[in-house]
Amino acid sequence: MNQEKKKQVPEFLRAYFWDVDFEDLEVKKHSFLVIKRVLDRGNLSDIRWLIKTYGKDDIKKVVMDTRDLARSTANFWADILGLDKNKVPCLQKPYSPIHFGLSS
Repeated sequence: MNQEKKKQVPEFLRAYFWDVDFEDLEVKKHSFLVIKRVLDRGNLSDIRWLIKTYGKDDIKKVVMDTRDLARSTANFWADILGLDKNKVPCLQKPYSPIHFGLSS
């Protein structure tokens, strides 16, 4: 049985994954986490690697499926990828509970 070698996340991205076991991160298996983290924290060369590795469609999917990106990151990528900002979860008004008491 020919088992394909699992592609690890490159060492130059290690600093962005302080909270997980970096040696266990795989490019394909953990794509959502990798894309999200690099979009939020990566520099220009990291972003180039991200686009080359995953492509714009995978990046769009992450931006459209997560609330965990910083607003500034989501806003930037919505512009770059031509996304409707009204449909980007990170850019929507956060839930605010109804206040009871003197103001109600």
